Amino acid sequence: MTSTASKKKSVFAASASSPGEAVVTDNSLRIRGDWTLQNYPVLQQAVAAASTQAFESVDLSGLERLDTAGASQLIALLGPERLHSLASAPDALPAERSALLCAVCDAVMNRPEPELPAIPVITRFLAETGQRTDGIYQLLKALNGFIGQTLAVLFSVLLRPWRWRVTPFIAAVQETGLNALPIVALLTFLVGAVVAFLGATVLESFGATIYTVNLVAFSFLREFGVLLAAILLAGRTASAFTAHIGAMKVNQELDAIRTLGLNPIELLVIPRVLAMMVSLPILAFVGMIAGMAGGATVCALVLDIYPPQFIAIVERSVELRHYLVGLSKAPIFAFLIAVIGCLEGFKVSGSAQSVGEHTTSSVVQSIFMVILIDSIAAMFFMEMGW
Repeated sequence: MTSTASKKKSVFAASASSPGEAVVTDNSLRIRGDWTLQNYPVLQQAVAAASTQAFESVDLSGLERLDTAGASQLIALLGPERLHSLASAPDALPAERSALLCAVCDAVMNRPEPELPAIPVITRFLAETGQRTDGIYQLLKALNGFIGQTLAVLFSVLLRPWRWRVTPFIAAVQETGLNALPIVALLTFLVGAVVAFLGATVLESFGATIYTVNLVAFSFLREFGVLLAAILLAGRTASAFTAHIGAMKVNQELDAIRTLGLNPIELLVIPRVLAMMVSLPILAFVGMIAGMAGGATVCALVLDIYPPQFIAIVERSVELRHYLVGLSKAPIFAFLIAVIGCLEGFKVSGSAQSVGEHTTSSVVQSIFMVILIDSIAAMFFMEMGW
């Protein structure tokens, strides 16, 4: 008896008056009791439990009372084809229960697929355009609100020096600035060499290869130095901010900070924003110098314009305002990159997949905003004659 009991696993679905039962024994399923509407909630639980097991034979002889609700649960457990075959077998069930099961199975198997109305292409296009436009609007709305909240906390903290968090600020400066110096210098050096090669190739046909120096100096002082540094930080640092804050949210550390009566923006956002606003101008300056060094290297190797002559042309032809124009954009880029990275971290919903999605989103948004603001600034400075 004990051995038989160990082999049998029963899943009960019962009510006070009409019990129903699905018993799985040695890969065999036996249906017993009443499968009616009044037992529907517990029948669902029984079917969910029994459906996780495998069985080769099915016995419906113990089925007593039955209605369409119970039949639907049997279909969910066995499938309409198999249940129809079992119910239509000779002497498997009384005639009325067999007819009911067959009728329900036929209705399920012959149910027509719903025909979706054909949507015109222009309607779909307009609907998708509207959804994307609304998504961009909601994104800008959230970004503007978070920028305002960050500025409010920033000004509040600046007026209270005893609340300055110097240690996280220094750590963020090291992470965003010092650790990024090698990659920024290397990339801008290589881009400077490419620009010089391009200038030498194009200007050679006009006999004006000497102006390659001006091309490299102007492009890196006004645009490429700060732009390349900002794009690198957008990919390197904004993603790190999002992943760090997102992981804290997944681990419920942000809730713990709020429970302690502390402000997550003051603790997590302000040190990162200030660190970025310090680091990016320095990186932009390093990018300008490294880019012009790359251009000077190509000029020396290809055009016989050696570094002393290169420096003399830059001093004579390039005004200081070009350097100031390029450097003035660095704090704006830094603020936007840091704010977007932190905002996407706060948006994480609580799963590893969400962390990855918002990390990707922060990089894309940061690079897009950097290029957009740089384009607007370029047109503004051009109109102003600066």
